Amino acid sequence: MAERYELRFSGAGGQGLITAGIILAEAASIIENKYAVQSQSYGPEARGGASKSEVIISEEPIDYPKATVVDACLAMTQEAADKYAVGIKPGGLLLVDSDFVKNPPQGDYKVYDMPIMRTAKEEVGREIVANVIALGAMIALTDVVKRESGEKAVLAKVPEAFIDLNKKAYNIGFEKVKDLLEK
Repeated sequence: MAERYELRFSGAGGQGLITAGIILAEAASIIENKYAVQSQSYGPEARGGASKSEVIISEEPIDYPKATVVDACLAMTQEAADKYAVGIKPGGLLLVDSDFVKNPPQGDYKVYDMPIMRTAKEEVGREIVANVIALGAMIALTDVVKRESGEKAVLAKVPEAFIDLNKKAYNIGFEKVKDLLEK
């Protein structure tokens, strides 16, 4: 991992991407003893408007808590892609929900397509876990924390009745991206 790794999760308010960012920061800081900060912002409409969660992970203390040069970005909607894919560094990564981002912004970075919401609905049976699928996918794509650390952080955050559902969602997201990377 680079000295400082910056991730941005973006989509519509209410999709759980702020929670996904918090879980990633906890996986890095609590489970792996790295330095991590998480910040968030969303439009005045909150639910439905574009929102983002940024996570910075480092082996060293973090001197500035906002993302400046994004290593990896997730965009769940076209509006989020248009608004928040800016600032991805050359050689960085952009993961988009292929059903909702029809025109991914182009830049000097690699774009990956995955039908995240459809996967949640068809393979897990619940759209509400799309954020957990996206989190598993981003961890697989970036290797910013270990797979097990991400899963442990997810399971620590959900009510006991939903552990199996979220474990399945996380692992599906992780495996689908690993399959994408092997192609």
